[in-house]
Amino acid sequence: MEYSFNVFNTLAPDGEVLVLKKLLGTTSATPVIACVGSDLSVGDSLGPIVGTKLKEKLCGLNVYVYGTLQKPLTAHEVKYTNDFIRSTHPDSPIIAIDAAVGSAGDVGLIKVISGGLKPGSGANKKLAKVGDIAIMGIVAEKSLFNYSLFSSTRLNLVYKMAEIISDGVANFIIDVLSKQPIEEVQAAI
Repeated sequence: MEYSFNVFNTLAPDGEVLVLKKLLGTTSATPVIACVGSDLSVGDSLGPIVGTKLKEKLCGLNVYVYGTLQKPLTAHEVKYTNDFIRSTHPDSPIIAIDAAVGSAGDVGLIKVISGGLKPGSGANKKLAKVGDIAIMGIVAEKSLFNYSLFSSTRLNLVYKMAEIISDGVANFIIDVLSKQPIEEVQAAI
């Protein structure tokens, strides 16, 4: 299943929460978030910006966020990190967040997809899949020269997407934590 939200839709964060609830069901385990990308290119910085915003919004809560501006989770590290996350958090679903390329009409869409994502696929890289749920921000049009498009992507678009994605994921995580028994929440603190 695939769900899309336009970056200018003011209800996008609420829609994202509803989709995550639908795709992950009534999970009792707190999801782990893997934010893929690099801070070396504006177009590829969506994941680390989202990770940084989530760390700020969920500060003090028992939530694991991998990939921030300070410690990016690049596409090359996904293979090792994926194994680490699966072994460290075996019962937790993984929400993977990354920038993506698409058709010209898709630029500015935030897509939530069941089944995870393959980082680097827009640059024709064959890397391991990560996550159970993928959230992708379409930041540029797909072409033969994706590297140049990623570097000419507007920071305003990436930042606006990061704000929407982080709001939706943070609200979903807070909702999951609020439904856990109080003993589990206190033990985690």
